[in-house]
Amino acid sequence: MEEKYDLMIIGAGAAGLTAGIYASRAKLKTVILNEGVVGGQMVLTEEVANYPGVETTKGYMLANTMKKQAKSFGCKIKSNIKIKEYSLENKLKKVTLEDGRKFTANAVILTPGGRPRSLNIPGEDQFKGRGISYCATCDGDFFTDKEVIVVGGGNSALEEAVALTNFATKVSIVHQFDHFQAFEHAVKEAKENPKIDFIMESELRSFEGNGNLEKVTIEHIPSKNITDRKIDGIFIFIGYLPNTESIKGRVPMNERNEIIVDGDMKTGIEGVFAAGDSIAKRYRQVTTAVADGTIAALSASEYLRN
Repeated sequence: MEEKYDLMIIGAGAAGLTAGIYASRAKLKTVILNEGVVGGQMVLTEEVANYPGVETTKGYMLANTMKKQAKSFGCKIKSNIKIKEYSLENKLKKVTLEDGRKFTANAVILTPGGRPRSLNIPGEDQFKGRGISYCATCDGDFFTDKEVIVVGGGNSALEEAVALTNFATKVSIVHQFDHFQAFEHAVKEAKENPKIDFIMESELRSFEGNGNLEKVTIEHIPSKNITDRKIDGIFIFIGYLPNTESIKGRVPMNERNEIIVDGDMKTGIEGVFAAGDSIAKRYRQVTTAVADGTIAALSASEYLRN
């Protein structure tokens, strides 16, 4: 069985759903193929407080609203599927699912999203959105007048630690080495901030709490000393992973496996566009994903008209 569309969108996060809204409203026959939960990283965000025009909302509610909008314009959404094979090089693009279903379209927008790199220690999944965050811009103000820990030693960790001092009374940076990997100016700014202290050569071992995060266990690596510390929040900045494993080698990517696009969200393959957290870019927010999805849909629409 083969279903034919004008446009296929791979992924139903903020970028994919936005592209679906724009494309289907432009009367393109559009389908979104989504392997995970509709909404992507939005669903994992307890509260979204910086989305323009929306004072505060739950991440899953914003995702559900986007989903309803896309469907209202006629966009089809196939969720909880598994893609077995891509064929993107020819003019007619093809995708085959593990259950044998086939989808074809004249253009494709890749929006598989990404995920923050996890520590993979006990309690991390349990307290995501309940004291553990991967985005200071999104969640910093929820920790006003509280104490937080930042995990990491790169530019993002140090820059976000400084940003968090606008809200928190104290920020402790936990890093596994005795030196940082960040640029010197970022290290200097963090060290000169009176609200920041440093716990070097140390790693977190577990998260504990009752409903919300209350305590962390920290090991000092050289001495192997274990300490428990009460804490209000943890921000983890140890890298970001694009969900591009299944399309590796099919579109041009950089050394971090991020899809390379131009300003119109075009990849190096004709008729294939990409948007959202899986592309090579600096900032990853719901709003930037929405912008990417908008541009990709408009570019794909122009491509199909021509």
